[in-house]
Amino acid sequence: MALIQVTLPDGTINEYAPGITCAEVITDALGRKHGCLAARIDGAECDLSRELEQDCSVEGILTQSDEGMYILRHSAAHLLAQAVMSLYPDAKPTIGPAIDRGFYYDFAMKSISESDLKPIQKKMQELARKNFTVERIEMSEPELKELFSSNPYKLEIIEQRIEEGSGSTIYKQDDWSDLCLGPHVPNTSRLMNVKLTSISSAYWRGDQNREQLVRIYGIVEPSKEALRATITRLEEAKKRDHRKLGKDLQLFHIDEEVGQGLILWTPRGAILRQELQDFISHHLRRQGYSQVFTPHVGKLDLYRTSGHFPYYQDSQYPPLVERDLMKKLADEGCTCGELSNLMELGEIDGYMLKPMNCPHHVKIYASQMRSYRDLPLRLAEFGTVYRWEQSGEISGMTRVRGFTQDDAHLFVTEDQIASEVLGCIELVQIIFEKLGMTDYRVRVGLRDADSDKYVGSPDRWDKAEDACRAAAESLGVNWSEEPGEAAFYGPKIDFVVKDVIGREWQLGTVQVDYNLPERFELEYKGSDGEIHRPVMIHRAPFGSMERFCGVLIEHFAGKFPTWLTPTQCHIITISEKHKGYAHEVASLLRDNNIRVEIDDGDDTIGKKIRTHRKMQPAYMVILGDGEAEGRTVSLRARNGDQVSGIPLDQFLKDLRSEIDQKVAQPNLAVTEAEE
Repeated sequence: MALIQVTLPDGTINEYAPGITCAEVITDALGRKHGCLAARIDGAECDLSRELEQDCSVEGILTQSDEGMYILRHSAAHLLAQAVMSLYPDAKPTIGPAIDRGFYYDFAMKSISESDLKPIQKKMQELARKNFTVERIEMSEPELKELFSSNPYKLEIIEQRIEEGSGSTIYKQDDWSDLCLGPHVPNTSRLMNVKLTSISSAYWRGDQNREQLVRIYGIVEPSKEALRATITRLEEAKKRDHRKLGKDLQLFHIDEEVGQGLILWTPRGAILRQELQDFISHHLRRQGYSQVFTPHVGKLDLYRTSGHFPYYQDSQYPPLVERDLMKKLADEGCTCGELSNLMELGEIDGYMLKPMNCPHHVKIYASQMRSYRDLPLRLAEFGTVYRWEQSGEISGMTRVRGFTQDDAHLFVTEDQIASEVLGCIELVQIIFEKLGMTDYRVRVGLRDADSDKYVGSPDRWDKAEDACRAAAESLGVNWSEEPGEAAFYGPKIDFVVKDVIGREWQLGTVQVDYNLPERFELEYKGSDGEIHRPVMIHRAPFGSMERFCGVLIEHFAGKFPTWLTPTQCHIITISEKHKGYAHEVASLLRDNNIRVEIDDGDDTIGKKIRTHRKMQPAYMVILGDGEAEGRTVSLRARNGDQVSGIPLDQFLKDLRSEIDQKVAQPNLAVTEAEE
């Protein structure tokens, strides 16, 4: 029998008899405690049980790797479905993917409550302990339809996703099986460290017109210790949930009569947002940006040219058509579908709530002839855009239907790309530094050389990608190249920030765009007297103001730096006779542009402190006889540190300095106490 040659990651080539499994090869190379739960054959992921029949390369997938955790989570979703079917035989499993921090599975079943999660979790652990082998089985289309004949959801998937005449695979553990491509863990004992976290409703296929399902969420980890750590992080995340804190701190409101995913910024939340806008506006002026304003709607033809309509129609609000035309079409019996087709064909015009600001900025550029002396032209706008997110995907401020971007578009020559990308990155770094978000990494999205979806010449792509690589390298932080992750119009740089409890958020992006200048036929006259095409750079350091503020609320747990805190000082009087001095101090603070509130009511000092502490002011300023007589203040900082007898003038000076310097957290009381 001819042996096959298997190449290992270190370049070693071993020979084996055909039929050997990936598990046996990896164990032979690394030993029994290799820590792998799946493998790659010639780069393609597969189960450890896969048999090798020809020469190939084999690499193990470690459990702790990103790929390994995805497989672990996906396998746990299967175990969840098996447990639910054990306890609720009439339930119909639909889909169960792995997600960023865990997994979920959707079921067509009777309603259940949070209290039902515990017995389901117990059943999962019972099944895991039985150490069932997870087996991959290939089946023909008729066999699959017979196996899932009682589940209309699986049949729909088979009809839509499997080519007629071809088959697919199932994964079987004990007497339960699910339609899946895999790979999965080799046995259920790998899934002992699991916890179900919540329950919600969802719609089949995310379509509100389809069946409502029960969605069960969970987490899984490779070890008990890792599971405990994850549970601790989740509990901390729950305390920091921006939806709860936003309500408690009166920062924003969502009202069903206004609409899902549409944020009402309350006075306190508006302060937070305005401070961020003022902060970045200062740096925009320093970098030579010009502020612009554009309308919330635009004609369909504008978005046809940009490509937003009809290619991204499903994620946008329906077009607006003039009333008289709508009436005429209705009288003629035109259906909604026919109207939509006429719009796509360009036979009927209308308007759209803008999904992006860039087409409007393009039109500002095109409003006059440009010379190379005008470039770079940097246009900035806090522009509100609208996207039709599915109801089940909307979440507080982090996933909304109307949001404001700190958007800017730079029109540059090719020679200016590198320096302008660096300028955009500088803005992002300034923001992260001032907000104490120093733990971040960078992803450089590049084109896939084998794909034909990217527009523009290879030479221009090479130049833009080299500029993005050089910019990322200059940051001095971890960065990675992500082939195939570029936008179709150019490479991009994304900033991924880790918050104080270890969660990652994609905040800030810089993108190079050859597409829109081409679509809109933008031009400038070069120094050679010839007409050239500019390049666009899209950049949004905050991204969505709504999402960014939601992340900030959770990152700081509502305890913002003094410069961002909606009420920077709460003045509290010990008794009624201190009212006069309290109002004098408040007037001086306001004159120094410091946000202040006064509580000169009749409650006890203890009750006042407890009440105002809930609103997380940077400082509580406590005034009694000694303070009024000596023209001093006593401070109680947010962290509980206290100091007395600070001269009023010194307090005003130090507080103003702390705000101007944008210090990360209130520290006056700490500093004074240490002195």
